[in-house]
Amino acid sequence: MATDLVEIDLEHPQPEVLERAEAAIRRGKVVAIPTDALYMLVADPFNLGAVSCVFRAKGREVHRSLPLLVSDILMAEDLAAELNNRFFILARRFWPGPLTIIVPASAKVPLKVTGNTGRLALRQSKSRLAADLITLINQPLIATSANISGHPTCRSGIEVFGMMDGRVDLVIDGGVCAGEGATTVDITEPYWRVIRAGAIDEKEIADCLRPT
Repeated sequence: MATDLVEIDLEHPQPEVLERAEAAIRRGKVVAIPTDALYMLVADPFNLGAVSCVFRAKGREVHRSLPLLVSDILMAEDLAAELNNRFFILARRFWPGPLTIIVPASAKVPLKVTGNTGRLALRQSKSRLAADLITLINQPLIATSANISGHPTCRSGIEVFGMMDGRVDLVIDGGVCAGEGATTVDITEPYWRVIRAGAIDEKEIADCLRPT
């Protein structure tokens, strides 16, 4: 496939660029966008063809789940089989922001998206671009790091284009993302644990979840 590169103003996203990204996602394509936690590949989680395209683009093992971006806690509730108190404490403290929270997936989420684990990684981004796309499409989006598995996550649209050319359909170039990647915390077990270090320190999470 030929990969297109389109520039965007992150402070004032051009409607025509948003519409182009929206149209690509609705057609089952994979789009790379800048977020508050580096560049991400976004796609429709309910389109199994699009899900397969994300796995192929990254060279990702199919047993690894694909994180989803949501618009708010209400959308997260719709995607989860159940949400415990830890989820609400963390989401109210750190969302929108660079914290991904792993929860049990509801039956409406394709098992392929969960890597056949039945668990789902959810995040609400601070990115206006991500929020606008979710609003336009009116559903969550797959949002996994824009890189080939085993390589560093790309920090600029040009880096994404260089690494993912021919693997994704569209790269939205918003310049350099200076932030760190998101921290991922698993709250599905009796004892929570950080499974990926990132912008939010483990101590902040521990302090937040400490019984009062």
